[in-house]
Amino acid sequence: MDLPQGTQVSSNCSERGSFKMESGRLSSTEQALIRESWQKVSSNLLQHGIVLFTRLFDLDPDLLPLFQYNCKQFSSPQECLSSPEFLDHIRKVMLVIDAAVTHLENLSSLEEYLTNLGKKHQAVGVKVDSFSAVGESLLFMLEKCLGTAFSLDVREAWTRLYGAVVKAMSRGWDARKEWE
Repeated sequence: MDLPQGTQVSSNCSERGSFKMESGRLSSTEQALIRESWQKVSSNLLQHGIVLFTRLFDLDPDLLPLFQYNCKQFSSPQECLSSPEFLDHIRKVMLVIDAAVTHLENLSSLEEYLTNLGKKHQAVGVKVDSFSAVGESLLFMLEKCLGTAFSLDVREAWTRLYGAVVKAMSRGWDARKEWE
């Protein structure tokens, strides 16, 4: 999952659709910033994951119908966010982020897993464009959790990591197109 030379994720996340690839690998400083900030978040993954998904549904309410368990359609984000099945989904999402943080020096070791995860997301109707809102929600959650420790450098490091994860997951859409 190495980023091609000349690619980087933009740190301007004030608008939807603002995650764009622009330049290289994470520096050791960026890796340290990510690890240090994640240590604070990882003390309560579920609580912070709920913040992330609450923000996601605020940004893109059209994603709510994608989450159905036992053929049950949720009538509101609050109903979804309190569902035991959805809380399990939140835990899984936070564990994927945790895996990315754990493998910062070797993100390519996660590439096959993330590509397959992309295929699964495409199969249930998620659009690649939705990852922009997810990225903004991730940054929102980090800012709420970290407060003043969420500096511009921390934001940029997380934006770049998220961009690398999305790039690998997006290959799942590309792989499915090749099969069709």
